[in-house]
Amino acid sequence: MNLSELYRQKLTTAGRAVDAIRSGDRVYVHAGCATPAVLTEALLERAGALHDVEIIHLLTFGKADYTLPQYDGHFRHNGLFLGANVREAVAAGRADYTPIMLSEIEQEFCSGRLPVDVVLIQLSPPDDYGYMSLGVGVECTLNAARCARRVIAEVNERMPRTMGDTFLHVSKVSAIVETDRPLLELKPEPFTDLERQIGEHVASLIPDGATLQTGIGGIPDAVLALLGDKRDLGIHSEMCSDGVIPLIESGVITGDRKTLHRGKIVVGFVLGTEKLFRFIDENPIFELHPTMYTNDPFIIGQNERMISINSAIQVDVTGQVCADSIGTRPYSGFGGQLDFIRGAARSRGGKPIIALPATAKGGTVSRIVPMLDPGAGVVTSRADVHYVVTEYGVAYLHGKTLRQRAAALIAIAHPKFRDELYDFAAQVHYLDRKLVSVA
Repeated sequence: MNLSELYRQKLTTAGRAVDAIRSGDRVYVHAGCATPAVLTEALLERAGALHDVEIIHLLTFGKADYTLPQYDGHFRHNGLFLGANVREAVAAGRADYTPIMLSEIEQEFCSGRLPVDVVLIQLSPPDDYGYMSLGVGVECTLNAARCARRVIAEVNERMPRTMGDTFLHVSKVSAIVETDRPLLELKPEPFTDLERQIGEHVASLIPDGATLQTGIGGIPDAVLALLGDKRDLGIHSEMCSDGVIPLIESGVITGDRKTLHRGKIVVGFVLGTEKLFRFIDENPIFELHPTMYTNDPFIIGQNERMISINSAIQVDVTGQVCADSIGTRPYSGFGGQLDFIRGAARSRGGKPIIALPATAKGGTVSRIVPMLDPGAGVVTSRADVHYVVTEYGVAYLHGKTLRQRAAALIAIAHPKFRDELYDFAAQVHYLDRKLVSVA
């Protein structure tokens, strides 16, 4: 049988494709801009015939209606990284959250500790050899598909074809649903003056020839926008966004001084707009790989001058970082923060950076705190933290005493909170009571 005939035999409708999902199955859903909305909507239509189906995924876009109360008993979501579309369900107890480092998720699938029955995936059309690309997102999905009993694919004419370890052969797919629709986008918001101030401090820590890991949001976008005077930067990251395009086009990002995958932008997935999707389509400078590779600290550390830039919800005066919850309420996930913190720490000339605004809630709450909120999760331990950056400057903590850490972090807190932070630090004997003010 030739490949064209094999492909045609697998063609079906979304409704028929998801008929293969059974009660009690664990279903993994392709994440981010690759979220296969056509297939998840078809799965919802089968809700009445299904019970105890676990839906598991990273950050997805669009609706996640399987977490709504009316689907209780039919579907239960297990979030490996939470987005706005599932947070309320987790907080209400209708869905679960699994705290796990991004680099370690795929091993759960491959080892059988977290077996996957069905994968819902979105792919590019096949080439002449029958290979379809995962396009904008390899992350954990490729290895989930390799381990699953069934792979149900939305083959979208608009999915870009990306290079690297991104391909799945038509023979490995159980059912194919053809579509021609825009991918879900993450459109960047303009960064604020405050985020620019933080970005300026971070950019000052980045040397020519550095390899960067950045995330999503105003601070990473501001950092990228402030790197126009740098030379020969590289990217090795779990993800990248539209912000890399002008730096590539202007010759700032070349990868020429990378010590691993020289000349290549290595990521697990991209989150951005149609402009980015078209930019990466068959673009050989981009290589997408599973996150068990991109986020392996021992791989990351092979990049010299590795700069990791991550965010936080709170940092206490000893340097403990909460990044996945607001008190007891899960908010996001571990993601790749600790993977890249530890990888950059191993890198020759590397710098692990935590960057955050000094306050939240309109300036009424300090994000440099005496102690983390009750129930708050520690994503990055104080022993792992090197640089903490706010709009008020840079604190270097690694190898420092509790006394030195408290003083450095209070100095980059908002001035109106410094006295109370000092009072706490003095009360617990981190600092000397003889000092009356640090404002």
